[in-house]
Amino acid sequence: MIVFTLKDQPTVPLEAEILSPDNMVSLDNAAIRALPVFLGKRQLRVDDFFDVEGEASDELEIRGDARRVKWIGRAMTRGRINIVGNAGTHLGAYMKGGTIDVTGNAADWVGGEMKNGVIRIAGNAGGQIGAAYRGSLQGMQNGMIVIGGTAGLEVGMRMRRGLIVIKGLVRDFCGLQMKGGTIVLCSGAEIRTGAWMIRGTIISLKPLKMLPTFMRSGMDNPVFVRIYAKHLQEAIGLTIPHETTAGGYEKYRGDTSVPGKGEILIWRPRAS
Repeated sequence: MIVFTLKDQPTVPLEAEILSPDNMVSLDNAAIRALPVFLGKRQLRVDDFFDVEGEASDELEIRGDARRVKWIGRAMTRGRINIVGNAGTHLGAYMKGGTIDVTGNAADWVGGEMKNGVIRIAGNAGGQIGAAYRGSLQGMQNGMIVIGGTAGLEVGMRMRRGLIVIKGLVRDFCGLQMKGGTIVLCSGAEIRTGAWMIRGTIISLKPLKMLPTFMRSGMDNPVFVRIYAKHLQEAIGLTIPHETTAGGYEKYRGDTSVPGKGEILIWRPRAS
């Protein structure tokens, strides 16, 4: 394992996409310390900001408040990154494999346009989780993102495949222009959920304020929800209700203004 301990909080966001297992797996300690990072227009070295222990590994641990450190794990294909503290913007962007764990909070664009892998944030996260970058046609294409706290705007915007689980409340435009994949909202979302949704599934365990362009299509307990429930229980210990005796999911189709073929499922517990 290679351990990076942040010396001081950068005065402006530090661009450190070099902090990826793919870049470290064959380097000795001296070479790792000499790798380039960018502070504004200045190119500096990793050891200008981090104390570095270890060498030649695809397991990284970053210690300290890295909320101003951007692009950690960019396009990584293998290994593991464990961040003991907070993480900055674009964490795991374009990620293709491996695992990222954060014990604290994360900023915007977690897993932007990721293609595979797993990202787990214990705390809160910003907006645009798993989303498409501005001007891009599709966001997240596979993999899993789990947020233990709340999340910001435009979660899953234009996502194509994959799974996003948010345990806390989500802000506006969750699933904006969604093209596929699944979003699980354990605590619901604010307004405009699924706006311009084309395909995909949003599952909410709490009531949602629905757009008028979504059409109610009855109650159901879909088989795929049971499959997801088993997978999430085994993977992250999350329980999703799915037993008919406990209630059912109210189904909505939309967004008909596109027109879209997405679905939003809202859990309705059976009245006792």
